[in-house]
Amino acid sequence: MNLSTLFAIALEHAPEKLALEFADAEQPGRVEKYTYRELHAAVERWAAALQRIGLQKGDRIAFFLGNRPEFAIAYLAVICLGGVMVPVNLRYRKREIHHILHDCTAKFLLTEAAQQPVLDELEADDLAAVERVLLVDEAESWLGATVTPTPVLVQGEDLALIMYTSGTTGRSKGAMITHNNVLATVTGLLSAWAWEREDVILLPLPLFHTHGLIVGLHCALAAGATTRLRPKFDLAETLDVLGSGGATLFFAVPTIYFRLVDALRGMQPKPDFSRMRLFCAGSAPLPAETHNEFEQLTGLRILERYGMTETGMNFSNPYAGPRMAGTVGIPLPGVFGRIVDGQGNPVPPGVEGELLVRGSNVFDGYWQDPEKTAASFSTDADGIRWFHTGDLARQEPETGYVTLLGRRHELIISGGFNIYPREIEEMLCTFAGVAEAAVVGAPHPDWGEVPVAYLVCNGGVDETALVVYCRSQLASFKLPRQFHYVEQLPRNAMGKVQKHLLPGR
Repeated sequence: MNLSTLFAIALEHAPEKLALEFADAEQPGRVEKYTYRELHAAVERWAAALQRIGLQKGDRIAFFLGNRPEFAIAYLAVICLGGVMVPVNLRYRKREIHHILHDCTAKFLLTEAAQQPVLDELEADDLAAVERVLLVDEAESWLGATVTPTPVLVQGEDLALIMYTSGTTGRSKGAMITHNNVLATVTGLLSAWAWEREDVILLPLPLFHTHGLIVGLHCALAAGATTRLRPKFDLAETLDVLGSGGATLFFAVPTIYFRLVDALRGMQPKPDFSRMRLFCAGSAPLPAETHNEFEQLTGLRILERYGMTETGMNFSNPYAGPRMAGTVGIPLPGVFGRIVDGQGNPVPPGVEGELLVRGSNVFDGYWQDPEKTAASFSTDADGIRWFHTGDLARQEPETGYVTLLGRRHELIISGGFNIYPREIEEMLCTFAGVAEAAVVGAPHPDWGEVPVAYLVCNGGVDETALVVYCRSQLASFKLPRQFHYVEQLPRNAMGKVQKHLLPGR
C-alpha cells in the first residue's frame, strides 16, 4: 500500500465532493476549487508531465513553494510516480537552500515567480545542481497534452519525502520518510481524532512542514474531507470563517493561538464556534496559560499533540476524554514510548528522563548520514530499536499523560541541580503583562550555569514585583538571574523559539 491508495479511496467514495478550496484574503474574489475528481485529473496531468520531463522513481524534487493548489497537486503527482518530494522552508535563504539542494541532490526544483528574488541570491552552482527549474506560474507551457502517466510500482517501504529538520541548533538534517511512515501517522490520527467525511479543515499552516502537509492535508484527503487551504494565517478571515460555521477543524501553532486569544479578549459578542469540533495545537509547546484562557473565552479546549519531523505524530491528548493543559497526552495508535535515564534504563512514572519512541511512524534515518542515524537510535535488551527524541519528559503517575520538559540540550545544570527551562517559562507567563518567555542557561563562575529570561511583554512590567512573584513560585536555584526585554522571540516557521538567536547569546 502507498499514499496514493488513501487518495484513491476518497475519490472512489465521493468524486464530486469538494476536496480543496484555495483563497487568499489579500486577493478578494480569487477562489479556486477542486472536487476529488478534478483534483485527481490535475494530479494525473502533472504526473504525466513530470514523467515526460524525466522524473523517475527515487528522484528527488525540491519544492520551494508557498501554499497554493499546485503544491498539493504536484506533491500527489510526485508520490504516485515514486518520486521523493523535498519541501524547502520558505524562510530559508542562500546558505540553507544551498545545503538542501546539494545534500539531497535534487533533480528538479519546483518553485514560483514570487520566490525569484530569493533564487536570484543563490550561487550559480546551486541552480546548476538541478537539471531543471520548473515554475508553477508557467505550468501550462510545460504540462503538455498527455493526461495519464505510465503506471509505476510504488510500495510502502519506498521513500516519499526527505524533510529537513528545523535546525534550531545547527545545520538541518534530511529525515527520510517512507510511504509507510506517513500512512502510520495518518491512519493513527484518523482514528484518534475521529475524522469524518463531513469535516472541513481551515488550513493556513505551510505545506512544507509536517503539521500542514501530513497532519492537515493528508488526513483530510484520506478522510474524504474538505481542505480550505490558505497562503498564510489571516486573523480577521480566520475569525470570520470559524465564527460563521465555515470549518469544523483548525490546526495551528502556539503563536497563532496567542493572536486569537488577544483578539477574542476584546470581542463582544464572541464569535460562535459551535460548529467547531476540534482546535489542535502543535509544532511547539503551548503555554498552559494560553490553553486555559482560550477555553475561558470560547468554551472549547485545545487538543495538544506532539510530533517531530523524524516521526510524524507520536502523542496526543484524547479527542474524547480530558485534555490536560501542559501535557501532550498518550501515545497514538501504533506508537510506543518510554522514558529513560542517562544509562538508557526505563524510569518509573513521575521521574524525568529522555523520551524514546518506536513505531511504523518512525523514519528510516537521515539522508546520507549513517553516523547521525546510528547516534539517534539505540537497541534495548530485548533487541527492540528505539529513536531518541532528544526531548526530556515525565509521565504523570495518575493519568499516564506525558509532559514535555524541554530539549535535552537546553537543560540547565546549576550547582548540580537540573533546571528545566519550560517550567520557568510557564511560570513567567502567568505574571500579569508577560506575553511570552524564553529561558536559557548563562555561564556562572560558581554554579556552572544560571537561568536567564527573555520576555515579551504587553506594556510595562514591574521587575521588582516580578522577582518577588518568582520567589513565591520557584526554588531559589531556578530563579532567573537576569531579565531581558525583547519585542519578539526569534522563531522558525513553525513557531519554535530559536534560543541560539536570542540577543547576547
